Amino acid sequence: MIRHSLMGIMMAIAGMAAMFSTPAYALVELNINKGNVQPLPIAITDFQSNNDLGAQIAQVVAADLQRSGLFAPVNKAAFIEKISDPNKAPRFQDWTAINAQALVVGRVTREGDGRLRAEFRLWDTYAGQQMTGQQFFTQPDNWRRLAHIIADAIYERITGEKGYFDTRVVFVSESGPKTARQRQLAIMDQDGFNVRMLTNSKDLVLTPRFSPSRQEVTYMSFEGNQPRVYLLQLETGQREVVGNFPGMTFSPRFSPDGQKVIMSLQQEGNANIYTMDLRSRTTTRLTSTAAIDTAPSYSPDGQRITFESDRGGRQQIYVMNADGSGQNRISFGDGSYSTPVWSPRGDLIAFTKQSGGKFSIGVMKPDGSGERILTSGFHNEGPTWAPNGRVLMFFRQGAGAGGPQLYSIDLTGYNEQMVKTPSYASDPAWSPLLE
Repeated sequence: MIRHSLMGIMMAIAGMAAMFSTPAYALVELNINKGNVQPLPIAITDFQSNNDLGAQIAQVVAADLQRSGLFAPVNKAAFIEKISDPNKAPRFQDWTAINAQALVVGRVTREGDGRLRAEFRLWDTYAGQQMTGQQFFTQPDNWRRLAHIIADAIYERITGEKGYFDTRVVFVSESGPKTARQRQLAIMDQDGFNVRMLTNSKDLVLTPRFSPSRQEVTYMSFEGNQPRVYLLQLETGQREVVGNFPGMTFSPRFSPDGQKVIMSLQQEGNANIYTMDLRSRTTTRLTSTAAIDTAPSYSPDGQRITFESDRGGRQQIYVMNADGSGQNRISFGDGSYSTPVWSPRGDLIAFTKQSGGKFSIGVMKPDGSGERILTSGFHNEGPTWAPNGRVLMFFRQGAGAGGPQLYSIDLTGYNEQMVKTPSYASDPAWSPLLE
C-alpha cells in the first residue's frame, strides 16, 4: 500500500497569521504583467536557529524565488549587517548600499511539543517598512514544505499574485535502456526534491493528471496488457479503474470541480471524447467523428473544453462547449498542434507544435489569436501549468541515446531551466496549491 504524509502536514502547519498588525505601504513592487521582467534584488538571511536548519530553510526560500525568474537573491558575501535579532528593525542603509530592495529575516525554534516554529519578516529596505510578518508551526520532517510556504508568501506580497512553490508534480519516471524502458508513476515537490514512486515498474504508465480538488491522480496504464484509465488516491494508495470500456481509454483529465474525468475512448479505429461522472459512473459522449479526437482539457470555469483532432487531415487544436456543442478549430499555423492545456487563469492554452523538424512549446488565446512559441528543440512535449498560470513544465528528449528530462519555462520565454530528477522523466502534471 502506498501512503503519503500530506494529511499530517496539513494538520501540522498553522494558518498564516500575521505577526504584526502595523500596515505596510511599501514602495517595493514587481509588475509581472510586463514582457521581460527585471529580477528584483532581494537579500535572504539565514534564519536564526541553534542548528543548520535556519540556513537550510533560507536556502530553499532563495532557490524558489530565484527559479521563478522574478527575484535575484543577493550574494550573502555582500551582506554588511549581521542579523542577530529578527524582531528588531534592520539597518536599512546597510541593505540599500548593496542594492537589496527587499530583505527577509527569520528565526526557527523548537516548541515544547517537538514542533518547529518558523517566523519571518519581509522588509522594504528603501521605504524602511515591514511588508509582512508571519509564523508557522510544523513537524521537523516537514521543514522543506514550510520553506516553500514562506517563499509563496513573499512572492504573493511583492507580485500581488499567488505563488506556486508549495506544490507537487506527478510524472513518469523512466529507467533502463531505450529499447526496454521501464516507466513508473512518480511524484515530487515542484523543485525536484522528495521523489517517491507511486507504482511498480511492471506495467507501462502514461499521462498522469492531478485532481484540482483532492489528493488524487488519474493516469493510463497497460496493466495486464490492457489499456485502462485508473484513479489513485495519494493518501491511502487505493486505486480503481475508471469504467470498463471495450476499447482503449487514454488522455484522462479531471474537470475543474474534480467530479468528472474527461478522456478519449478508441473504438473501431476512431477515438472520441467522453466524460464520466465519478459519483454515478455515467458516461456522456461529446464528439462523434471518423477521426482521432483526444487530449481534452477543461477551461477553469468548466464551461469549455479544448482538445486535439486530426479530422482536418493533421492534428489541430479545437475548442467546444462543455456539452460538446460549438466545436471550432482555433490553430491555423504551419505544422501540427497537440496536447492543448487550458491555463488556470483561463487566458491562454498551452500546446505542443511540430513544424520544420522541431517540436515547440507555445501558448495562444482561447480564440486562437496571439500564438507565441516559448521554446523549440528536437523534441519538446507535454506542457503543464503551474497553478498561478505563470510557469509551464514540459519534457524534452534530445537527439542522442539518452532519455527525456523535465524543464520549466515562464511566459516570457526567457527563464528556462531543467528540473533535475533521479532518472529520466516525462509527462509532468502540476498539482494545485496544497492546502
